[in-house]
Amino acid sequence: MIELHPEYLTRHGKPAFAVLPIEEFDRLKHYLEDLEDLLALRQVKAAEEASPTLGIDELRRRLDGAD
Repeated sequence: MIELHPEYLTRHGKPAFAVLPIEEFDRLKHYLEDLEDLLALRQVKAAEEASPTLGIDELRRRLDGAD
């Protein structure tokens, strides 16, 4: 887990904003980008789950016959 050290800004005595050091913000941003990529990959995998597949042995046979 990413360790964060936010500073809170208040409005009318209540927390309204959180400010992070730029290094922590950048780590958090990269983490979220990686997470978005993972979620997109999982969606594509789920959508393609029922698609026909080709095993490596069959692929080799087809490629050998393509010459």
